[in-house]
Amino acid sequence: MDSDGTQDARGTHANPVPRPAGPPPAMPPLPAQAPGVPPRPDGSAFLTWLRTPRPEAAPGVWRFGHRPRPEEEPEVIPGRQLISGAVIAFLVGWLIWSLLQNGYLGTWWWVPFDLIVPDSWRGSDSQLGDVGNVLVYRGYEVLIALIIMVGVGKLGRWGEVWRRFVAPHLRRPQPQETDRAPAEDPAQWNQLRAAGAADAAERLVVEARSGLMRDVDHARIARAWQGVRSGRHSLATFTGAVLKDGAAACLHPSGARDLPARLGRHDLLTGQVRLGTTADDARNPYAYRGSGLGLGPDLLGTSLLAVGPAGSGKTGSVVRPLAESLCLHALAGRAAVVVVGGAGAGLGPADAYDVVVRIGNPDSVYDLDLYGGTTDPDEAAAVLAEALVGDLADPHPGSDGRRSTTVLAQLLGPFRAVHGRFPSVPELRQLLDGSPGLLGALRQGLAGSDHESLLRELDARERQMGQPGDIGGTLADRVALLDRPAFAGFFDTSGQSRPFSLKALDHPVRVRIDLPERGHADASRMLARLVLAQFTASVAVREDRSLFACLILDDASGVVTPEAVKGIQRLRSAHAGVVLTLRTLDDVPRPLRGPLLGAAGCRMALSGLTPWDGQDFAEVWGKEWTEARDVTDRQIIAETPAGKAVHMVRRVITGKAPTARAVTVRQVERERWSASELAHGVPPGHAVLSLTTVQGEHAPPLLVDLRD
Repeated sequence: MDSDGTQDARGTHANPVPRPAGPPPAMPPLPAQAPGVPPRPDGSAFLTWLRTPRPEAAPGVWRFGHRPRPEEEPEVIPGRQLISGAVIAFLVGWLIWSLLQNGYLGTWWWVPFDLIVPDSWRGSDSQLGDVGNVLVYRGYEVLIALIIMVGVGKLGRWGEVWRRFVAPHLRRPQPQETDRAPAEDPAQWNQLRAAGAADAAERLVVEARSGLMRDVDHARIARAWQGVRSGRHSLATFTGAVLKDGAAACLHPSGARDLPARLGRHDLLTGQVRLGTTADDARNPYAYRGSGLGLGPDLLGTSLLAVGPAGSGKTGSVVRPLAESLCLHALAGRAAVVVVGGAGAGLGPADAYDVVVRIGNPDSVYDLDLYGGTTDPDEAAAVLAEALVGDLADPHPGSDGRRSTTVLAQLLGPFRAVHGRFPSVPELRQLLDGSPGLLGALRQGLAGSDHESLLRELDARERQMGQPGDIGGTLADRVALLDRPAFAGFFDTSGQSRPFSLKALDHPVRVRIDLPERGHADASRMLARLVLAQFTASVAVREDRSLFACLILDDASGVVTPEAVKGIQRLRSAHAGVVLTLRTLDDVPRPLRGPLLGAAGCRMALSGLTPWDGQDFAEVWGKEWTEARDVTDRQIIAETPAGKAVHMVRRVITGKAPTARAVTVRQVERERWSASELAHGVPPGHAVLSLTTVQGEHAPPLLVDLRD
């Protein structure tokens, strides 16, 4: 049985999820990168990880082992003041008790004793005897002493002293919650037992205890069980697969059960990957301070924009962990991921992906489908026009985007009708240049057929050629960037290569596309726009939207266009998202910066940001009401000789004139993070990040240490 979305990517040219030639290799122990516990052969590491509490938390909080904090910061008394107050309170209590014992305060405190204790219990002829008489009197004195101790203890905050300075040294470390009642233990698979699959549940329990199950296996089988509950698979098929293969049931089509290596900390039970630690800074909400920062599909579904200069950690601290996490989700049948970046950018080993497209590398096994796997000429023309000249389009109404689409459609439709395929790059360049021989062959192929409308399209294109304002020449120049010897074996449409199509995002595929940035920078930006356009078009028409689809684009310079921003805005409803990184917002046209920041629900400003980039972030993050305290010192003027003498003594001792301090508290509206703070106040290795979930929950801008 294949779990949801783990079938082959049928309907594409290349079968982008190849199955292994033989059975998967023997399973190694649980990876050491799994949060919490190092691997052990007896399965205790996995069970400890599985049973670790994950309480509900605010957006972005790393939930694995999280201990919630109060929303508001409690008032913390300085340690010296707290201890001195406790000592003074003790001395006051001791003084009061001494005065009472020695009769300096009278005997009124014996009145309750006289009213309560019978006369027969007091005096030399007490019915209780000498010992009992002493116990009664001493007991009352102890009671009064306890009352005094309770009173001065509250005044001196002895309880706070105990909690802060004594209890931490006496408290033993509490073990993680690993032993739960069977009804609450996630390792017991009670949902399977309740549905009548007790044998399958017991097999999984045995696999977990024996060390044969890992976090990816658990997530993958849980995903397959969701398919049973939704009706996609039958209970009998699921049970048979589990009884046969145990923890290896419902495998990903590649046969892999884990990645070759992990660099990040992942928690597949919550779907999070840990990027760092929220700094213990006054600008962060108290509930976030010191907690881990974790991102998952619930946040990436609103898209993430990260801006920072070279060396600020965009690739190593953000892109690589996110790509790794989404690849794990794909192995569990939960997600499909496409990672795009320059060759050698450090986006993960090739073994971590099902498909690696190395454009411009003759050793590349896979090719890239220039037309996105579609057979509709109009759809292919729209996507290709966005890739070729999307960056030239005016972001205001009346741009040339529609004209470019029309020109391409006028050529792609007749060519496909005649040849049964779309033109290759050299053929498309000739068509846009108006090659008489190729256009004549198309006209001859359409003559005498039922394609009169396509003949009219071809006639219209020929009339427009050479006219002022014709966009065909610009399109031909852009296509010429791909018609280079380095790309001779790529973008094939004759069926001789293995092109990958983004139509395969219906399946949990892991794809990495390497762009030839060296020597072909313009072509790389054009191909990045092509992938982004194909991604936004493909995810909107997916049949299985239960899979989370994500495109990670490392360095989106020259990629953001008006149509790209519109496409990003539509991704949330399609259960998809993008991760874009930029060195600076100057790589985005000025009219598109605001819409881009608005389209991305998660925004990250890394250290080293320029002040003008910081200004854009400051505007989108807005302002908040804060409490401002104005302190004014006013000199005190003494009018009497005695007062003047006292002031003179104070001045000699303190070196300052006697003053009276006035404090004014008022509510003011200030920027959450100013442009100057973002440019100069973010330490190296840190970032300021705001978050939005797909449900609409927000987290304010947080200062995060990406190195932890």
